[in-house]
Amino acid sequence: MPSADQRVLNPLYRQRLFALIDGSPFVRHMGMRITDLTWGGATFELAAAEFRLQPFGVIHGGNIATLIDSATFWACFLAMDSDDDGLTSVDVKLNYLAPARVEPLACTGTLIKAGKTLSYAEAEVRAGDGRLIAHGTSTLMRLPGAGLKLGIPLWAA
Repeated sequence: MPSADQRVLNPLYRQRLFALIDGSPFVRHMGMRITDLTWGGATFELAAAEFRLQPFGVIHGGNIATLIDSATFWACFLAMDSDDDGLTSVDVKLNYLAPARVEPLACTGTLIKAGKTLSYAEAEVRAGDGRLIAHGTSTLMRLPGAGLKLGIPLWAA
């Protein structure tokens, strides 16, 4: 079997997984979508919208925290090497580094350590012009037997 960084996600699995993620009620409600998923990495985009603003005219931090939580989660997902098990966030820590206005945001999560029980990832949120808006980390716990179980091989042959 190829090393983790050489694996290619099965296109059918990717299609079904992206539809499941993007079609979930919370992701739809937030106006976000997954744009990339590889072993050890995930990227989400959040659409610009005025309803995201808090009273001072900047995007409410909960939107940014949601991006970091989502990107770190999915950055750890493929490292389990099976969708038989699930994951849950144990913690999410973040630093807000610059304000964001009504503008699209992108968040890229990167796996730092995959363990049998706990995994650890980081994520950056950037504005469309490349400004670093926030950085965060998350610890995730594997949930045996609580996976998606799509019944499709994760990896391309």
